[in-house]
Amino acid sequence: MRAMVLPAIADLDSNPAPLQPVSLPDPVPGERDILIRVSVCGVCHTELDEIEGRTLPQQLPIVPGHEIVGRVAAMGEGCRRFALQQRVGVGWIHSSSGAADENLSPDFRATGRDAHGGYAELVVVPERYAYPIPDVFSDAEAAPLLCAGGVGYRSLMLTGIRDGDVLGLTGFGGSGHLVLQLAKHLYPHSKVFVFARSDSERAFALELGADWAGDATAAPPAAPHAIIDTTPAWKPVLAALERLRPGGRLVINAIRKESADRELMAGIRYEDHLWMEKEIKSVANVTHRDIEAFLPIAAEIPLHVAVEEYALENANEALLALRRGHVRGAKVLRISSS
Repeated sequence: MRAMVLPAIADLDSNPAPLQPVSLPDPVPGERDILIRVSVCGVCHTELDEIEGRTLPQQLPIVPGHEIVGRVAAMGEGCRRFALQQRVGVGWIHSSSGAADENLSPDFRATGRDAHGGYAELVVVPERYAYPIPDVFSDAEAAPLLCAGGVGYRSLMLTGIRDGDVLGLTGFGGSGHLVLQLAKHLYPHSKVFVFARSDSERAFALELGADWAGDATAAPPAAPHAIIDTTPAWKPVLAALERLRPGGRLVINAIRKESADRELMAGIRYEDHLWMEKEIKSVANVTHRDIEAFLPIAAEIPLHVAVEEYALENANEALLALRRGHVRGAKVLRISSS
């Protein structure tokens, strides 16, 4: 099968093409595994963290990619959930304990980091961690829902907001543009403010229904009850904490933060950033229940998913564009026709 693999940890600044095209043997499903012929795979910022070593793959070389959509090509012994040729998706969670808190379990394994992922024509996953895709979405539209959407849904739930509360979103890429629409659906009386670095991102946010959009350090019309941060940087964390109302909660939706501006955290001031019972909560991975709960809601809305497609062989180009902030919605690799 054709695949793009990461042979070694790399610095994208000095190596803009860290993934290499290879031909690998076709994988074979084991007991209760399914083999998926991949149609598309989304490109997530977590791939940058894997490539640059902030979250280390368990093995190298590794096939990245964890926003996978395709069709069931074969099934291992004991599989009952899907039919051959059924369209399915796979997210960041490749397998875990199955418990309610499986996202925190030491048994958690990530697709594309701890097991080969979707930057390939074929992938094997446990059937428990694959999901039927709602008919309303094309393959390319569905791919970002498996991580940007699923983890975004978990982030929104962790804010604890109620209808009528003010929500802030810092960063407006693959996850942000989905969470905005989700929040507007679940909390129709809530205002959503978007903090984004570029004019185009802010214009896109307003186009999708944001009540206000400004720079990451701008003062919003009202103090949010909660803010979800999806950026890789630290500066927005300080800005968000400063803008929260008393008792507000910052939810950081990131597997890892980059170190470029980490020294800014030395400027944290208790009286401005933490006093008055402000909270910080991280989002750790995702559970299969999060994705199962989110996908029907996404179809009910239905979410508008903005995607930019690249060929599998152009995965490095897509990753560099993501790294440089050239984003409108999500990026997706086209591997085959569904």
